[in-house]
Amino acid sequence: MDQATFMAATGASQASADFWLAPVMSAMERFQINTPARQAAFLAQLAYESGTFPLPPIAERFNYSADRLDAVFSVLTPAQCSALGRQPGETCVPPARQQQLANIVYQNRHGNGPAASGDGWTYRGSGLIQLTFKANFASAGEAIGVDLVANPELVRNDADTAALVAAWYWQSRGCNELADEGDFRAITGRINPAHEGEQGRNSAFELASNALGVQSSDGSAVV
Repeated sequence: MDQATFMAATGASQASADFWLAPVMSAMERFQINTPARQAAFLAQLAYESGTFPLPPIAERFNYSADRLDAVFSVLTPAQCSALGRQPGETCVPPARQQQLANIVYQNRHGNGPAASGDGWTYRGSGLIQLTFKANFASAGEAIGVDLVANPELVRNDADTAALVAAWYWQSRGCNELADEGDFRAITGRINPAHEGEQGRNSAFELASNALGVQSSDGSAVV
């Protein structure tokens, strides 16, 4: 895949394509994302998850209004949403409150400790696939041979690490096989069980499929 095709498939800028193309291609080769159908689905999900392959750092932000917090995180009480969400006159939730939010909503889940441990913020959604939770950082690190529990910033800041983590996560969830079957909706469920942003993901898949010449099961172009 050349740079022009990568840009057409993902909507990435030239600067982003310069940065990401080689690491993504290497990661796809390592984890058998090696057909147009697999690559189109993979690139589409990463484009959606990352916000179209921005330059690092790539990390989840907790810049939510109180109403949005209430809609997204059921573990928060209305009082917490009001106190920790974006306040009148604020353009962004201050970093300290974003950290507090992450530590509360992700505490005691998938290897994370209690809020006081800081694990929620340390292992917040990171990188091209938005890897989340200490247990997932540990598994990804074991798979690629890097201690990501001790070095979580690599997922957010290092192109090679971010690409390998994304490709490992994809393969480990059976997404190559689902791409072979043409079941993009099932892939979305493996990446985000709530199917958040499904329309946006589908649009990204159409873009990538057209750029890579992927055909639907009846032989027509994906539209």
